[in-house]
Amino acid sequence: MDISVDFMRRIARAAAAETLPRFRVEGAVTNKIPGEFDPVTEADRESERAIRALIATEFPGHGILGEEFGSENLASSQVWVIDPIDGTRAFISGVPTWGTLVGLTVDGDAVAGMMSQPFTGELFYANASGAHYEGPGGAKRLRTRATARLDEATLFTTTPALFKGESRGIYDRFEAKVRLARYGIDCYAFAMLAAGGVDIVVDSDLKPYDIVALIPIIEKAGGVITTFSGGAPENGGDILAAATPELHAAAMEALRG
Repeated sequence: MDISVDFMRRIARAAAAETLPRFRVEGAVTNKIPGEFDPVTEADRESERAIRALIATEFPGHGILGEEFGSENLASSQVWVIDPIDGTRAFISGVPTWGTLVGLTVDGDAVAGMMSQPFTGELFYANASGAHYEGPGGAKRLRTRATARLDEATLFTTTPALFKGESRGIYDRFEAKVRLARYGIDCYAFAMLAAGGVDIVVDSDLKPYDIVALIPIIEKAGGVITTFSGGAPENGGDILAAATPELHAAAMEALRG
């Protein structure tokens, strides 16, 4: 099934109405994991509530999987996957690199998705018509860069600290092969790959709500996204996204090495 850009804009507006008034405003932060730091805010919860309400009204038979309020009706062939604020640490730090992620899977395959960054006024989305951008500079179709070589590539990851044990050594050797490595910016890194700003994004231990919305944006912009083992990324895990099939193959070989 296809999802209209009008519906994605409505989701983006509903989420922004809950997130923007709370951004760069002191508020309570709750830690979801004792002994670690996995923050959640009122903005996360209220944004997801607003998104769920829209989906339930427009598509009452569809399933929903959200980071904050779990799952419902996952037996449906159509399931919406929601991360109301991907990058909560950035959000509570006042940095506008977080985003609202909403994706749709049909029989387990990600077919449509959006990433909204309301503070900068940007919407990245993909549906049957392709991958698109709306925001400063005007609307445009998203296309990845044509980079095919690791030594010409710009790499993003959240932080190398997320790679533990042997994985950290593999990551460090991989990073040494690229031209430029940068850290942080969460979902915005994947959006920049689709927009032709960077060439590779790798991240460790992602959950479905971290990545489902971004899969069709990257694929319809010309990129390739899989797990480190080459599998489908819809269920999360260690994720590799690359601008071209050639670069993805080179990155896979380097990660195996």
